[in-house]
Amino acid sequence: MTGKTPEPPLKTLVWPMRLTLLGLWSERLARAFWPLWSLILLVLAALAFGVQDVGPLRWAQIGGGLVGLAALVLLGLGLRRFRKPTMIDALVRLDATMPGRPISALLDRQAIGTADPASLAVWQAHLDRMAARAATARPVPPDLRLSSRDPFSLRYVALTAFVMALIFGSFWRVASVSGLAPGAAVAMPGGPSWEGWAQPPAYTGKPSLYLNEITADTIELPTGTRIQIRVYGPEGGLTVTQTVADPPPPATPSEGGATPAAAAPEGMAGVSDLTVTRSGRLAIEGPNGREWQIKALPDGLPVIAVSGAMGREADGRFRQGFTATDDYGVVAGRVTITLDLARIDRRHGLAPDPEPVEPVTLDLPMPLSGKRTDIAETLIDDLSKHVFANLPVTMVFAAVDAAGQEGQSQPYSVTLPGKRFFDPLAAALIEMRRDILWNRINAPRAVELLKAVTHRPEGFIRHERAFLYLRVLIRELEAREASLSVEDRDRLAEDLWTIALMVEEGNLQDAFERLQRAQDRLDEAIRNGASPEEIDQLMREMQQALNEYMRELAEEAQRNPDQQQQGMMQGQMMSGDQLQQMLDELQRLMEEGRTAEAAELMEQLRQLMQNMQVVQGQGGQGQGGPMGELGQTLRDQQQLSDDAYRDMQEGRNGQQPEGQEGGEQQGDGQGQGSLAERQQELRNRLDQLQRGQLPGDGTAAGEEGRRNLDRAGRAMEQAEEALRSGDLDGALDRQAEAMEAMRDGLQNFGEALAQEQRENRDAQGGDQRFGSADPAGRDPLGRRPGETARIGSDENMVQNDPNRRAQELLDEIRRRSGELMRPTEELDYLKRLLQLF
Repeated sequence: MTGKTPEPPLKTLVWPMRLTLLGLWSERLARAFWPLWSLILLVLAALAFGVQDVGPLRWAQIGGGLVGLAALVLLGLGLRRFRKPTMIDALVRLDATMPGRPISALLDRQAIGTADPASLAVWQAHLDRMAARAATARPVPPDLRLSSRDPFSLRYVALTAFVMALIFGSFWRVASVSGLAPGAAVAMPGGPSWEGWAQPPAYTGKPSLYLNEITADTIELPTGTRIQIRVYGPEGGLTVTQTVADPPPPATPSEGGATPAAAAPEGMAGVSDLTVTRSGRLAIEGPNGREWQIKALPDGLPVIAVSGAMGREADGRFRQGFTATDDYGVVAGRVTITLDLARIDRRHGLAPDPEPVEPVTLDLPMPLSGKRTDIAETLIDDLSKHVFANLPVTMVFAAVDAAGQEGQSQPYSVTLPGKRFFDPLAAALIEMRRDILWNRINAPRAVELLKAVTHRPEGFIRHERAFLYLRVLIRELEAREASLSVEDRDRLAEDLWTIALMVEEGNLQDAFERLQRAQDRLDEAIRNGASPEEIDQLMREMQQALNEYMRELAEEAQRNPDQQQQGMMQGQMMSGDQLQQMLDELQRLMEEGRTAEAAELMEQLRQLMQNMQVVQGQGGQGQGGPMGELGQTLRDQQQLSDDAYRDMQEGRNGQQPEGQEGGEQQGDGQGQGSLAERQQELRNRLDQLQRGQLPGDGTAAGEEGRRNLDRAGRAMEQAEEALRSGDLDGALDRQAEAMEAMRDGLQNFGEALAQEQRENRDAQGGDQRFGSADPAGRDPLGRRPGETARIGSDENMVQNDPNRRAQELLDEIRRRSGELMRPTEELDYLKRLLQLF
């Protein structure tokens, strides 16, 4: 081996080396001179927007000098940092990108073994392999990242400003820089000259115009366009005449007004600054002058109108659509709501004149994106607590454009929706609340009516806490009725609202009372012509109350089977499918507006609910067996969790006191020893159930149920360990997990059991049914058997949505956690439940 550089392999690297060298040039230039070109871009953007035309000439000259000095400094720093790249640099970078650095290997020389043929052969093979690898070289792209040198991204700021100048500015304004030099404009060989710009208002989105380029006789400009004309040369050579703008007021030195044309900056004969207000003539008279007819395009008023009828949400909110248009876009809107006294039925508490009430002003929603020249939105708000609620009002919508112009709609007369109360007592409380808000002289009348309403509360007021609060409020209102202040009136009105909500939506513990209340509210809504949204919400509430009532009846049937068998002999059987179809029929009648038939069917449903009992037909497994034991285990786990929570409140650690026997009762417990022993007993019971026969063997629902029971068992074991160590807080969390897993398992097994029952019913005709105590043997729709076909389907009896039920439980926990009057320990427990679920 002679050690000469292999020519053929290096010839293949010529173009990759040249392109890599070009990349090195761009990389080093960018790193050295990025501050300079960023400054240049910023200056060009500022000049395109006319910064040099703002303020006196001397300011512009000083600014130009500072910019020039900064550019020289940045140029010097760039030259100092810049290092000219060479072909060697390109070769090194190219070699570094390939494994084994083949280019360096090709340039190496064999140091030893040059006389050994075997060594020479190995070296030649190595060079051949490196030559083949070098032949695959590709140009190396430059690294133009400057984030380490520009941590504040100033280069992007400059680039953004330059792009904005390209879009919205005018680079013809850059030519005005030539007039900044002293005497430059006077020395122009062409004699007097001028420059002009027309800049429309920014909200129009129209670009600036350079008047020197416009040769047309007519120019269309939006009203408010600013026209600037600079005249160069000897004074009096060119004059500007116009009829498109109002003349500016005369400036005095004391007022610091604008510089008059006679005192124009050096090199300029005058500067005209006009704002277009009307159509007219604009002319530059003199040598090389020009004339235009300006057509001013007025900014039209925004137009806004009501769209569609007002709607009412189930929770009392109202929905009102509206449309608004403007030539350049609507920026804001509002609606003003005033009371329409002429349309109010002035009777009872509304007979006296109302106290002065300010109109309600609401901001209108605007679209977050897109153009606002033509918008269609919906105003949604809740004024249920306002005195205007459920009274005739007049609504005036207004839209405002960017120029500050305002357009209004025609007055819109409507009854302002509010929350509707279907419970008679709640409706009476809301009416008294409205009366004292209407005029405080109604306070004595409200006291008398409230006393009459609460005179005999038995069977009428079912919410005891609401009754107690109401009695306190009556006494306070009676004591202050003679001198009721505005603050006291507002506070009592808020209390009446709270009590009415408690009556209307109170948490009744008894399932039958809950069902009765839901039926009463739905019946009242049917008779009063409630909206479809309100009917739908009340139907859901009654469905939920019915589900809870069915569950309680099932538990009662398990506790008293003998009494249940008696009930089986008293009436006709009705399946769960028939009950569900009855509810569907009720909803259909209401949707079709057949309120009389719906009210009759509602009364039949009420009688059916009062006499309903859960019975077991052929093919059903009922609540006994493994499902019943699993449900009892869940209830015992709930009782154990309640006892643990009570022990935590009382400061005990869950352990059995010394000297107390294992079967002796502890506190409010169930006589089953310590909490840990009771938890162990429940875990053992769950293990026995898992080893037994459970519904749905071999099905997906059954297997999922068993997995949930395994999860419950592990949580119970962890809860037992926490109880034995005195960690009641952790035990409560694990017990909650166990109960959730058992509920999921019960749901899975229930689905599997329902599937088995459907299969058995198809094969044998068996069915689980609910009894209705109708001795006449009529079906739920009042028809005799045989007159029509049998009602029935393969659907489940109760469409119990577990997701909805879970959401309702979560809402109840949140509601209770917001009641600050509850004990601190209970609030802490509720917060842990919220964190867990």
